[in-house]
Amino acid sequence: MSDRICIGAIAGAFGVTGEVRLKSFCSEPSDIASYGPLSSEDGRQEFHITLTRPITGGFAARIRGIATKEQADALRGTSLFVARDRLPSLPDDEFYHADLIGLSAFDTGGELIGKVTAIYNHGAGDILEISTNRHKSALLLPFTAAIVPNVDLAAGRIVVDLPDESE
Repeated sequence: MSDRICIGAIAGAFGVTGEVRLKSFCSEPSDIASYGPLSSEDGRQEFHITLTRPITGGFAARIRGIATKEQADALRGTSLFVARDRLPSLPDDEFYHADLIGLSAFDTGGELIGKVTAIYNHGAGDILEISTNRHKSALLLPFTAAIVPNVDLAAGRIVVDLPDESE
């Protein structure tokens, strides 16, 4: 498990006074501002964020030390991370995406299918991408209890009940 979790990203400038467009990956989007300073992926930059208002796709926000549109635009694409110990504990049936990526995926018969390589959410629920040698392309499966009945983080594996190919 990673000791840092990505909880948002800077999508570029908002306006001309140094505000940024901020995408939150938190289950309660406004919580992104409550975790204190966030950092870049490499940990070299620290960001003190204040949300100013909701906008389409996220929030407008101020970042301490950013005062111009050019400075805000320079941060476009920056992922925002927080130390895992500053995040809340999750119930047994919920997982941080970072903990699922890299897990081995087995079918219900115990045969290795592949590895979880990404998780997507386009608004209708989480989708697991599993890289595999069994198929020509990666598998994209809904992350539901019916399709993924077992997640064992300690063992580094998930069990996947693959739908019949005839369905």
